[in-house]
Amino acid sequence: MNNYETVFILNPVLSEPQIEEAVQKYEKFLISKGGSITSKENWGLKKLAYPIQNKKSAFYHLFEYTSDSATIDELEVSFRRDERVMRYLTVKLDKHSLAWAEKRRKKKTVKA
Repeated sequence: MNNYETVFILNPVLSEPQIEEAVQKYEKFLISKGGSITSKENWGLKKLAYPIQNKKSAFYHLFEYTSDSATIDELEVSFRRDERVMRYLTVKLDKHSLAWAEKRRKKKTVKA
């Protein structure tokens, strides 16, 4: 089992319930495949650096989780098939990235 971080952006024309349903779908997918979610963040509606599908903004979400590599392949296929997902990026975390992510989570909880 490896640690991963996935950021995906959702179409800005979706309603709040549609966004929640999409996020829960991928969260349940990871858990059903034996993964465990360490952290999940909703970054909200953000302006894109360049237009994607003629859209200038999108809803950003981050998942930090533990899973095996076969699950990552299935997750990315699911992202490609879902028209709500505009882009995604999955990164395998090494020990330095894990330390940085932990530091970021602690910093976020202190602000809240």
